[in-house]
Amino acid sequence: MSKYGIIVGSLRKNSFTLGVAEALVAGLPEDSEVTFINIADLPLYNQDYDADSPKIYTDFRETIAKQDAIIFATPEHNRSVPAALKNAIDIASRPWGENVWAQKPALVASQSIAGIGGAVANHVLRNSLDFLDMIVMHQPELYIGNTPSLSDENGKITNVDTQAFLKDAGMKFADFTKRVLG
Repeated sequence: MSKYGIIVGSLRKNSFTLGVAEALVAGLPEDSEVTFINIADLPLYNQDYDADSPKIYTDFRETIAKQDAIIFATPEHNRSVPAALKNAIDIASRPWGENVWAQKPALVASQSIAGIGGAVANHVLRNSLDFLDMIVMHQPELYIGNTPSLSDENGKITNVDTQAFLKDAGMKFADFTKRVLG
């Protein structure tokens, strides 16, 4: 049984990004332990906290450390990742030398209400994860565009082809994670 942490870069209630993440989780093995990790309440990263981190930072780092693999789902904000997601990444990579992301398998999925599916945010995020020594699964590339037409009013993916595609990607990530972790 593997432990999968799910980080959703959108803080919006009923977000399309959450719908994408949930559709990916549908492809994970039934015995997986899945934890949706909240990033909404994390204070902005400040290096002054490295010597004496707030409890919320410590708890977040410990939660990430307990995961075997991480699925990141992100919208695109101004051709990059949302500030809350970048903040979470920074918090768990610090203090220097205590990066809890390292050597974890990672899957990146992006979505956009436009046709390009958050492709730029996807690659911006991959660059950061590569730097943090995560083992990123690069195929299939998951750029989900035009999400309002694929989802219901609650952000859930309802398009059967998109559901199947994301479920299959979740299954491939489970296989990837198994190979990486041995």
